[in-house]
Parts: sequence; structure tokens; C-alpha cells
Amino acid sequence: MNDHTTVATPLSFEARLDRLAELAVKVGLGLQKGQQLVMTASLEHVPLARRITEQAYRAGASLVTTLFHDEQSALSRYRLSSDDAFDVAPGWLFDGMAAAFRGGAARLAIVGDDPTLLSGEDPAKVARANKARSKAYQPALELITTSAINWTLVAGATPAWARAVFPDLDEATALARLWDAILAASRADAPDPVAAWAAHNASLVARRAMLNERRYAALRFRGPGTDLVVGLADGHAWSGGVTTARNGATGNPNIPTEEVFTTPHAAKTQGTVVATKPLSYQGTLIRDIRVRFEGGVIVEAQASTGQDVLQRMIDTDEGARRLGEVALVPAANPIAATGILFLNTLFDENAASHIALGQAYSKCFVDQDLTEAELAQRGANRSLIHVDWMIGSPETDVDGIDAEGREEPVMRKGAWVR
Repeated sequence: MNDHTTVATPLSFEARLDRLAELAVKVGLGLQKGQQLVMTASLEHVPLARRITEQAYRAGASLVTTLFHDEQSALSRYRLSSDDAFDVAPGWLFDGMAAAFRGGAARLAIVGDDPTLLSGEDPAKVARANKARSKAYQPALELITTSAINWTLVAGATPAWARAVFPDLDEATALARLWDAILAASRADAPDPVAAWAAHNASLVARRAMLNERRYAALRFRGPGTDLVVGLADGHAWSGGVTTARNGATGNPNIPTEEVFTTPHAAKTQGTVVATKPLSYQGTLIRDIRVRFEGGVIVEAQASTGQDVLQRMIDTDEGARRLGEVALVPAANPIAATGILFLNTLFDENAASHIALGQAYSKCFVDQDLTEAELAQRGANRSLIHVDWMIGSPETDVDGIDAEGREEPVMRKGAWVR
């Protein structure tokens, strides 16, 4: 008997990169015909940026404008600039980006910079430069966090990022392995990537619908070293997966994503929480974070390494000590299954349930188009930073607490109960 079974030919790297670019435009952005696109990327990301540009024009983009940055040039600033230069940011550039967004442009960022780039530089200068940049970028960022426009993040591997993630491998092997992980987590390896995202989004939408129906007043996280109650903002709504921006475009702000998330109440978090993964922040790997909240504010913060960087982060402004996001992620998911610490928030935050210090997402409310005063009244936090760090694991339990204080299980040992 003849066996006519056919074996699918593995896709080339270039074909897989084309798929990622297609996902970025069709699934991530939901780019609309006639819409402009503003893209940012490292010089290392030129091959992916070109493919995204091609896909955007095929989708009907009227203009794609890409702003490239160079990591080695960034180092020159820290090594050669005068001290007062670290309180300066290109406000003119960010004003232009804000104007583009107000004019209807979409936003795409290719992420994947060297997480160790600034590890040897003065942490105080790094903090000052980031604070200046955050202030200047705020008007543009506001249009993103309020979902006024469609936007997305995708990742591109670089040699420096790969070396940081896989220090024991030679550069070529490390780069190939990182690309494999990125493409798999982004579902670019699926037989039909767009269909795979449709199925994944349906699952995320079902989770957020369940949480919105339950209308919990708070969540309680319990695990080794953690007993934390996160009060939720008044009138909060859960988000995650596919979303529709206020300009009518439908897409996924993050590729990949495994989370459903909402806005905590800035004054209603109590207890102690321990990070379950290290946090890569401003060139420093902060390990074993442990903080205690009282009345929504961090009153104690410790780390086994990177303590000074952690302290500078929470000292950025008053809101930096309060929560702006809480997210639920099952411990069993494609990103966690890799066992890789990506040293990149886009991936690491989607490996486990997490919280974020700083700015809240104003879209995570039942009522939309709330004023700043109304958002504050409902408990939304405001800050120059938004820093996610992981608190979930296969040992973490999560309970929902209703308005009467009754608790019911939401997750057990990192898995959904309902």
C-alpha cells in the first residue's frame, strides 16, 4: 500500500516575518483605508519595519512615517553630554506625534531594544532622562491610553536583546531562538495566523465578559509571600484581547497578549505582594521585589538587587506609588511555557498575572469619555510612569470580592476556575 501522506514544508524565516507583519497591520492595528501610520523602530528592526510598511500600504494606508532610533547613539548622550542635558526631551517631536494622532493617524511600535544598554550608566541620569521624556510624551500618550486611536506593539529580535536573554549561547543561535519564541508567541507560526488570533480573542473576550458580569469590588491575591487585596475603581470595566478604539478601528494593542485587565482604585490596595519574576527596568534587573501597600500607597519597598532603581521609580511622582492596572493571566500559557525571561515587558507581563504602578487606562470604565476629574473621582490613578511587574504563578490563588465582602474563587494555582 502506498503512503501518500504529505508533510508540510517548514516556512522560511522570511515567510514567517511576512506573517508577523501582516498580523501587526490586520490583527494588531486593524488599519483603516486612507489612514496614516506613525511607526517607531530601532535600526536593527529595518527588515520587519519594511515588511510592515508594505502590509500597511496593501491595507490602504495613505502614508507610513517611520521614526528610527539608534541605541549606540543613545549611549553617546550618557557618556558625553553635560549634566543638565538629562532634563531635556524632544518635545517638538512628541508634539508632532500628538498632532498626527489627533489627525487620525494610527500608532505602531516595534519593541526589542537591548535591555542592558544603560546598565553601566548613572541610574540617576537614566531616571532624569526618562522623566523628562515622559513629561514631553504625555500629550501623545494620552491619546493612546484613552484609546482615541488604534495602536499596537509588536516585537523584533535583535542581537543585543538575544545576547541578554541567552547569555550562554553564541549570538547566531541566541538570535534564532529569540526569533522562534517571538514568532510562536505571536501566533505567526499557526497554519492560519489570522484565524488563530480570532479564536484566541474569542477566549479573552469570554473571560472579560465573565468578570464584567461578576462586578467584583476587589481581587485578592494569595501565594508565597503575597496576601494582597486590590480594590477596583468605581464603574471599572475589564478589557483584553480585541478592542475597538474611539475612531472605530478594531485591533489588538499588544501582539502577543494573554491578559485581561482593568483599573484598580488608587486608594484601595492593601497588603503585601512579592514579585514572581525579575523586572527589567531602565537597564537594571530588579530581583525579588516585595512591597507593602496601605490605603493604596506603597509604604515599604524592597528588592534583593536594583533597590536604588526601584526606589527612584516609585519616587517619580505621587502616583508612582499607586496602582494603575491589575491583570489576570493563566499560569499555563504559550509565553510562560517557553520558560524564558524575555527582559521585555510585552512578553514578561503576558507570562503571569501582574500589576502596574502608575498611570491608569481610562478606557477601562463602563462609561467612556470621562473627564480627568471624573476619572479621579472613580479612583483612576495618574502618573508619568506605567510599569508592569509579575505577581502570578502556578502557586497563586485569586479570589473575587463582591460589594458585600463575600469572596469566591477566580483562579486556583494560576488556573481559571470559571
